Amino acid sequence: MPLPYRWQLRVQRWKSALRGFSGDSQEQPRPKLCPACGTLVGISAKRCHECGTSLRFSVAAASRTLSAIFGERAPVTTILLFANIFMFAVCWLSTVSSGQGGGLSILWGTNGQTLLKLGASRPELIFDEHQWYRLVTAMFLHSGLIHIAFNMTSLMNIGPELEEVYGSARYLFLYTVTGMAGFLLSAATGHFAVGASTALLGMVGALLAITTKRGGAHIQQLRSRLITWIISIFVIGFLMPIIDNWGHFGGLVAGYALGKLFADRQPMQGPELKRAYLLGWIAGIVILASFGFMVKDLLMYY
Repeated sequence: MPLPYRWQLRVQRWKSALRGFSGDSQEQPRPKLCPACGTLVGISAKRCHECGTSLRFSVAAASRTLSAIFGERAPVTTILLFANIFMFAVCWLSTVSSGQGGGLSILWGTNGQTLLKLGASRPELIFDEHQWYRLVTAMFLHSGLIHIAFNMTSLMNIGPELEEVYGSARYLFLYTVTGMAGFLLSAATGHFAVGASTALLGMVGALLAITTKRGGAHIQQLRSRLITWIISIFVIGFLMPIIDNWGHFGGLVAGYALGKLFADRQPMQGPELKRAYLLGWIAGIVILASFGFMVKDLLMYY
């Protein structure tokens, strides 16, 4: 069965990127665009003559390279999807190796101690032991197959659209900050929690904020559906105490605030684009550093 057209393009970009890394590209050198301001620059140029951005080692150039590798439209959503699936696989294998996880327990029964070791949010560890990285790592952990399936389906439905509105860099910043805000409020109210839903509610909050800036029948319908969805989520949370409504609320409010702050369009060339890239790289570094601290603490268990 042939790959869908979009995946054919993505595979072709991966092949081109790998050829470039290995020095095996047969393409002739040609003029290129500055990744920061969009100015056409010469073949051998190392810096943009218009804005001075380095064409080799700048944040903008690195961001464009990553976008080309993971897909132009929604590279961050793709990375987040793979990261969540990878962490679920690690968590489940660890659960099985501990002698648990038999039968259908994969649907809902990830081992609590395993989740804790891999960075779940727990109030006393965050506030007393100052393990703040758990505000980030908890976003990539799930309590079972049903949990991650629901969250990743929501991510793939909402993520690409919002990433296309804000651009990948600001989208990653939004996802990270709203997820952290949700788990901070969750921990402050005494909850042990995991899941991407704090960040997903942040995305919903940002979409809701966008609808307050625009008019028209379509926008009104979208706003009504979002409000109905939000109410449904919180009602289900009240009926099922295992669902962390406080975490959802924290992510929702943070997402709405950022949605009101951000312009609901791709960042423009120049300083605005540089600021957007900077926000994205800050978020990326925070995520990588958080997992680094998690691994450091994990090694102390063994």
